[in-house]
Amino acid sequence: MKKFYIIFLLLLLSSVNVFAQETPSFITDSLDIYVERALEQWQIPGAAVLVVKDGKVVIVKGYGVKELGSNDKIDENTLFMIGSNTKAFTGTALALLEHEKKLKLEDKVIKYLSDFKMKDEWVTNELNLIDIISHRMGMETFQGDFMYWTSDLTSDEVLEKFGKLTPLYNFRTKYGYTNAGYAIAGKVIEKISGLKWEDYLKERLFLPLKMNSTTALSTDYFESENIAKPHTYVEGKMSLIPFQNIDNLAPCGSIGSSVNEISHWIIAQLDSGRYDGENVIPYNVIERTRYPQTIVRRSRHPFNQSNFTLYGLGWSLEDYEGKEIVSHTGGVNGFVTSVTLVPSENLGIVVLTNNDQNAFFQMLKWEIIDAYLGLPYRNYNDFVFQRAIKQKEQTDNQVLALKDSANMNIKPEFDLYEVAGRYINDIYGYADLIQKENYLELILQHHSRMKGKLEYIGNNRFLCTYSDPAYGIRVFPFEIENGKVKAFDLYVDNFIEFLPYKFVKE
Repeated sequence: MKKFYIIFLLLLLSSVNVFAQETPSFITDSLDIYVERALEQWQIPGAAVLVVKDGKVVIVKGYGVKELGSNDKIDENTLFMIGSNTKAFTGTALALLEHEKKLKLEDKVIKYLSDFKMKDEWVTNELNLIDIISHRMGMETFQGDFMYWTSDLTSDEVLEKFGKLTPLYNFRTKYGYTNAGYAIAGKVIEKISGLKWEDYLKERLFLPLKMNSTTALSTDYFESENIAKPHTYVEGKMSLIPFQNIDNLAPCGSIGSSVNEISHWIIAQLDSGRYDGENVIPYNVIERTRYPQTIVRRSRHPFNQSNFTLYGLGWSLEDYEGKEIVSHTGGVNGFVTSVTLVPSENLGIVVLTNNDQNAFFQMLKWEIIDAYLGLPYRNYNDFVFQRAIKQKEQTDNQVLALKDSANMNIKPEFDLYEVAGRYINDIYGYADLIQKENYLELILQHHSRMKGKLEYIGNNRFLCTYSDPAYGIRVFPFEIENGKVKAFDLYVDNFIEFLPYKFVKE
């Protein structure tokens, strides 16, 4: 009788285990419908989705097209720019060098980059490798990014200008997402390994993981064949936009990859660093990158229990329904992407899109997580889409009102030639305002591929429409004193940077 009971118990446990491994019906029955509907809602030309469970690829699939208006379909091998999901690769590279005893992550940056300087000498001497990649340098989120993003600056010039910034907060007191910190990390990797950042990644990660088509630099991405092209809203219409070179900040966001090849990275991340029978990433390296270094915020998920968000070395860390979520998102001109791990469930999810104005890339991952955790279907995408529509309408109306003011051709209290001239920002450099017939043209020293059209809208303000839609349409207030133009504040879209730059007339 006892023997029968044990056999029965084993069979019961076995059946429970088999049931637990079944793919949720959301994946088998509803995923395609969900994705296709979302692509139509958000006007996303193309997307790719990956689900890895228990070391096996459950879904690896492309949807839609590479370019709006074409019939060139996305497939599982189509490359997308993955943006800041690059950061986990850079963090892993530093942790690998520590594993090889070539550095310690607590080492000071100036130990390896003796010429590097921050504005505060004490911070220069104290800044360590963990600080630069866990966003605890005292900067506001995106602070300084306008200066470098899609600019003509070299990576060395990026570091020089970054070091001149005045951090908005005290050192190590507050989280502030700092892309340039990863540019510093790239220089450290090069200094220690003797290889450029991109070559080190290829040698130590891409090739061992058989990510042979994955590109480290945006310039290499442009030259690849099977690639998704970038899209965003231009004057209210979803449009194809030019590729942008972001290689001066490469270690923060320039990798291009496909769901097929990222699956190798995900499988290794969920299997203690092993892929295809090889131990590619030592387990202690994986643990090191996921150790919390910075408090991001206390958080609440809109539907389920979530309490905090932390940051490791290129990974965001949060709790969700009692599970640890290791994830990151990525956004570069024309692309937004997400990579998510649920280690306790041996679950990995990747969503890549070629439209930078959608929340679907995040909402789908929560839907898939809920399905595997046995939670109710929430329809996150529709919930967020309805909010986004209202917000977009509000923003569009604000821009329309500003454009209406510009179209009124309000006569300024001064002649445009008095406004025209060269303006200086001590860190960025110069901005020239060139007088045209009834507007001013903005020329920026370090952004040769971009211009701005400034139209007067009253109250000493000009409306600037940038030629690169990523920079937005923004109001520039001008400082007038005794009828003389003294300065103006330059703003860009929050996608680039939140803080303004003051340019003073020569």
